[in-house]
Amino acid sequence: MIDENEFFRQLTMRICSSLDIETAMRRSLDYFSQVMPVDRIYLHLYEKRIGAVQTIAEVTPFASKTLDKVTPLDPEGRASLEQPGVPNVRIVKRPETDPVVKKLAASLNMPQSSSLLMRLVIEGERLGTLALMADGFDRYTEEHARLLALLNEPFALALSNALTHQEVLRLKDRLTDDNRYLRQELFSMSTGEIIGTDFGLKEVMEMIRKVAPLESPVLLLGETGVGKGVMAGAIHRLSTRSKGPFITVNSGAIPETLIDSELFGHEKGAFTGAIETKRGRFERSHQGTIFLDEIGELPLPAQIRMLRVLQEKVIERVGGSKSIPLDIRIIAATHRNLTGMVRDGRFREDLWFRINVFPIRIPPLRERKGDIPSLAFYFINKKTRELKLTAVPELGPGAVERLMNYHWPGNVRELENVVEREMILTQEGPLKFLNLSGPAVGDGPAQQSPRLPVAEPRRLDDVSARHIEQILTATGGIVHGPRGAAALLGINPSTLRSRMKKLGIPYGRKRRP
Repeated sequence: MIDENEFFRQLTMRICSSLDIETAMRRSLDYFSQVMPVDRIYLHLYEKRIGAVQTIAEVTPFASKTLDKVTPLDPEGRASLEQPGVPNVRIVKRPETDPVVKKLAASLNMPQSSSLLMRLVIEGERLGTLALMADGFDRYTEEHARLLALLNEPFALALSNALTHQEVLRLKDRLTDDNRYLRQELFSMSTGEIIGTDFGLKEVMEMIRKVAPLESPVLLLGETGVGKGVMAGAIHRLSTRSKGPFITVNSGAIPETLIDSELFGHEKGAFTGAIETKRGRFERSHQGTIFLDEIGELPLPAQIRMLRVLQEKVIERVGGSKSIPLDIRIIAATHRNLTGMVRDGRFREDLWFRINVFPIRIPPLRERKGDIPSLAFYFINKKTRELKLTAVPELGPGAVERLMNYHWPGNVRELENVVEREMILTQEGPLKFLNLSGPAVGDGPAQQSPRLPVAEPRRLDDVSARHIEQILTATGGIVHGPRGAAALLGINPSTLRSRMKKLGIPYGRKRRP
C-alpha cells in the first residue's frame, strides 16, 4: 500500500524544485521508479493549429535531454486528442492500439512499451501531456493511473511555469539578437560619410533635408555604386524616427523562396524547418525606417504583398492569420528604369505609384567630377587605417587628372576599389593610377580612359599645392569645421595647416586680400 499523501508530497517537492523542466522530471523519475514501473518519461505539447505533437523533454534513469521533435499526426490521431470526454489519465497497454502513441513510438524510436498518459490541464486549458513509459506490455494498472491523477495540478503548474520561463529566456535572446542586429545597422550608418554635400550633391542634400522630417515614402534613383544606401541613412538620421531602427533589405540578394519569410516573418511550424516563430524585416523596423534597396529586383508575387504593406501598414507572418499593425517609413532605391519595367509588365503600376511619391536622383560620379579629389583623399586616409599603413601615401604627378578624366562606370564604389588596389600595389606611394580602364558610359564598346600627356615632370609638392589651393578656393579659405578644407580632404586641420606652411600656402589672415 502506498501512502497517497506521502506520494503527493514527495513528487510535488521534486516537480517544483526547478524551473528547468528537464531537471524537475529527472528528480521525479527517481521517485516514480520506487512506486511503479517506469523506464522513461516524456513531456509532449499538442499543437492543434498544425495537427502535430511536439516532444520537448525526455528523461531516462541514465540520461535526460531537451528535445524539439515535432511529430505530425494523421486525422485519426488528431481526432483522438481533440474529442471531448477523454479521461485525464489513460492506460495504453500496447502502442499499436493507440493512433497517437503508435506515431510517437515510431518517431522517437521507442522500444515496445506500455504507456501511462496524463493530460496536464490548468483552469480548463490543456497545456500538454506527461507520458510514463515502461518496457513491455500490460505494465500499468488502474491503481497506477489513480496515483498519477493526483499529480495533475502540480505537474500542470510546473509545466506552465517552465514554459513561461522558457518564453522569458527566448524573449531575452530575441532582444539580444535585435540589439546586435541594430548595432550593426547603426554602425554601417555611422560610417557612411557623405562627401560633396556642398558641391556635386548640394541639390540632393537640399531635397533630403526637405523630405527627411516628413513621413512620405522616398524613392532613390541612381546607378549602382552612387551611394543610395548612404543617402537612405542620412534621411533616417535627419527624420523624427532617428531613434528607431533602420533596417536594410537587399531585395535582389534574398532567394525567391525565402522572400516572404525574410520580409514578413513566419509562425512556428509554418513549413519544414520553422521550429520557432521568427519576425521579419518589416516587424523589426516598427517605429523606424525600412530601406528596400534594389526594389526593382522583387518578383511579382512579392510586389503584391508589398503593396498591402504600403496601403494598410499591416502584415501577416507566413503560416499565421493574425494581422500585425506596423508604424514604419519606407525608403526604396533602384538602379533600374522602373517606368520601363511597368510598361513591360515586370513591375506593378500600383506599387510604382505608391513608392514614387518623392523621387530623388543621385547623379553618377562622372556628373560631379569636382568631388573626385575630395573622395580620393577621403578613401586614401580611410584605406590607410584599414590597411594599417604607417603613413598616408602621397599622390604622384598627374594622378588627380587621371582620376578626373576617367568615366567611372562603377561610380563611388569603383573609386574606392581603385584607391584600395593602388594602395596595395604601392603602399609607400606615390599613387599614380596609371592603369585606369573600363567600359565607357553608354552602349559603346569598352575603352581605356584617356591619359593626360605630361609636358614636363612636375614635383609632388606642386600637385599637392595646386589641389589644396583648389579646395581652399571652393571653401572660401575656411580650413576648420565641417565645411572646411580639412574635412573635404579627410585630414586633421592641424595636419593641413602644417602641410600648407611647408608648401608656402597662406591661410587665415595671411590669405585675406
